[in-house]
Amino acid sequence: MKSKLLGYYDYTVILTYCGMLFAFYGILLALSQSYWESVFCLMLAGICDMFDGAVAATKTRNGREKRFGIQIDSLSDLISFGVFPGIFVYIISNKNALIGLIASVYVLCALIRLAYFNVLEEERQKLNTGKRESYLGIPVTSIAVLLPIAYLLYDCRVCKSVMCFPILLGFAGVGFLVPVEIKKPGALGKTGIIIIGFLEALGMVFFMGWDAL
Repeated sequence: MKSKLLGYYDYTVILTYCGMLFAFYGILLALSQSYWESVFCLMLAGICDMFDGAVAATKTRNGREKRFGIQIDSLSDLISFGVFPGIFVYIISNKNALIGLIASVYVLCALIRLAYFNVLEEERQKLNTGKRESYLGIPVTSIAVLLPIAYLLYDCRVCKSVMCFPILLGFAGVGFLVPVEIKKPGALGKTGIIIIGFLEALGMVFFMGWDAL
């Protein structure tokens, strides 16, 4: 057998890898209290996640490649939309122990949801080779839209307490696990999310200047 690096490195997984790298750098920025830059990295990770599935679908993949795609996407999502927001909220709350506990539970909720999603997705693909039409519970990627909004409101003093962040994590964590069927966004839904992200970026520019980007 020809030796090579473990894993896959073609264009179908590049966006997933890039999203994780944006998220990890965002964690480093949060640790240095560069919050605007950190939030921007979260948004970039969300954009990568939004389109990685569409990119992967352009290539015919074998069973192992598909299973790898499921696993690597969820592992990346755990870092990007689980660990990253948890650390961000813990740091911005001045490392408050109670808020740290809430952030920990949030990460656990994201972990459980993603693991369960992997199980369901592998079972679905054995029966149906088509695209997934809906999700159970709120996707973990929703935090890439919600947390920037919360920080924008906090920075412009609409929300005057850092408690808005753990409250957001609490509701999001519950949403990850509640088995409510949510239709997967189509082209129109993705366009709406992009517009929201664009408006968030404009808000960053308005309150922080172009240096925020």
